[in-house]
Amino acid sequence: MKVELAQLAGQDNGTAHNLKSALAAITASASDTQLIVFPETHLMGFPSADTVAQIAEPLDGPTVQAVQQAARARKIAVVVGVAENDNGTFYNTTLLIDAEGEIALRYRKTHLWASDRGVFSAGDRFVTAQWNGLRVGVLICYDIEFPGSARALAQLGAELIIVTNGNMDPYGPTHRTAIMARAQENQAFALMVNRVGEGDGQLVFAGGSALVDPFGTLLHEAGREPCQFSVELDLAQLAAARRDYRYLDDQRLRLAGEVVEHADGRRELLMP
Repeated sequence: MKVELAQLAGQDNGTAHNLKSALAAITASASDTQLIVFPETHLMGFPSADTVAQIAEPLDGPTVQAVQQAARARKIAVVVGVAENDNGTFYNTTLLIDAEGEIALRYRKTHLWASDRGVFSAGDRFVTAQWNGLRVGVLICYDIEFPGSARALAQLGAELIIVTNGNMDPYGPTHRTAIMARAQENQAFALMVNRVGEGDGQLVFAGGSALVDPFGTLLHEAGREPCQFSVELDLAQLAAARRDYRYLDDQRLRLAGEVVEHADGRRELLMP
């Protein structure tokens, strides 16, 4: 399975600029790419408490609709972060838009970093969806520093964990370690796509977008410059990693929370 990682610079509160770069990356993707992944809140950048009401959009707003149209035209699935406005409540949200342009998965960040607080509300569930023969789950940035987040997706059957990231200096090494551990301890592929360049508040984003296999081996890692590159997922590695033992079968404690199955294949774990 071929996936492209779009490690891009962004503009905070710069929706027009960010959308243009996302559409260009979708257009530039290879004809055999099945999925392209962007950083955390890529479409809007990071709003502040003062700007979020003006910047955040509903999921049926013009910016998401433009990405849906591009996905449909290119026949490619897209994972992209947005600042979501749900009737005046704001969320740091990542969407999986399928090749038909439909929203197959919506995940709202559950673990809010310091700069998220006072801007976004926290999500209340972990979500997976069936896509292209795989069960896929999404996490956002700070989520991966909590082992229970990825374990929640694993309990829902995730085989591919996608992390949209907005990780800044000096914390790049933290997420490099975390993404490898989350893949290994859940015997799943993990894809992490981070932002690069400068942001508001003198932040410098760390790059380091990566693919990790189900053994926890780092297969590909980007540097600190903007780039768009392809990776191949050898799906046979899922069975190989789980052949001799399964952590999920052997664990003594399971995460609490109600599991909800949806007719469209989505599976959710509601936080207790």
